[in-house]
Amino acid sequence: MRVFVAVADAQSFAGAARLLKCSPAAVTRAVAALEQHLGARLLHRTTRSLRLSEAGERYVADCRRILAELDEADAVASGAHVDPQGELKITAPVLFGRIHMAPLLLDFLKEHPRLSARAMFVDRLVHLIDEGVDVALRIAHLPDSSLTALKVGTVRRVIVASPDYLARHGEPLSPDDLARHDAIGISTSGGPFTPWQFARPGAAHRDLHPAPTPRVQLTVNASEVAILAAKSGHGLVRTMSYQVAEDVARGHLRIVLADCEPVPVPVHLVHPEGRHAAAKVRAFLDFAAARLRAHPALNDVDPPRAQ
Repeated sequence: MRVFVAVADAQSFAGAARLLKCSPAAVTRAVAALEQHLGARLLHRTTRSLRLSEAGERYVADCRRILAELDEADAVASGAHVDPQGELKITAPVLFGRIHMAPLLLDFLKEHPRLSARAMFVDRLVHLIDEGVDVALRIAHLPDSSLTALKVGTVRRVIVASPDYLARHGEPLSPDDLARHDAIGISTSGGPFTPWQFARPGAAHRDLHPAPTPRVQLTVNASEVAILAAKSGHGLVRTMSYQVAEDVARGHLRIVLADCEPVPVPVHLVHPEGRHAAAKVRAFLDFAAARLRAHPALNDVDPPRAQ
């Protein structure tokens, strides 16, 4: 199992051999013996590539869980269970990672000096099993899946602008007013600006409806750049509330059209191991959930506003 997981991680027999400090022939024999034992092909091999079969994708996830349990059993037997060990790999969106996860992770590592960590902050959906990630923070309504999710808060999709911009252009009182406003667009894919949608104020169901499109002179793929442009008075921008909570609290930005916002978005920590999570994962989940749940920006019924 360890050899097979190493092959899956390295995506090559030679790479796995280097990781395991053995010969490529030994790695090849071990995987072949495992496939013969199972009566199933785990890997599709060509002269140029190696990839997991459908059975291999399922089996590598089980292998990771079983091997983690074995490692933890060894640690418990040796008395090491009091201090989680090994490498923890986490992922989160870029801006959330900078604002929340990086400081949290540094404090966690101070408490657990025998742990190391790798943090991957990217604005894309990371496949936890394929990419060997232990814990992901996701800001979304999650679909049903085999992942275990731990809710740590909610955030809102808000529209903000600088006080200077609103003084010059007036505050939009309804989505229909957007036609006479400027905006900064955000498109993580690098595509064109996607028109905003809004809920009807006071409606029992928060169904979304289109609104007139503001004038969009600039579209960027990074929220931080769009927020900076809004603070400089270039127009309105729609962001997640946690991204601008500090600027709103300090009076650098003001929230508008709050009555027309979509429903809040849940924030979860997700991991693939369920009840059998390794000690390092359980320790991090307990630490991170307590910190995140206590943060006002993630319990965002109404974020702090400047007086």
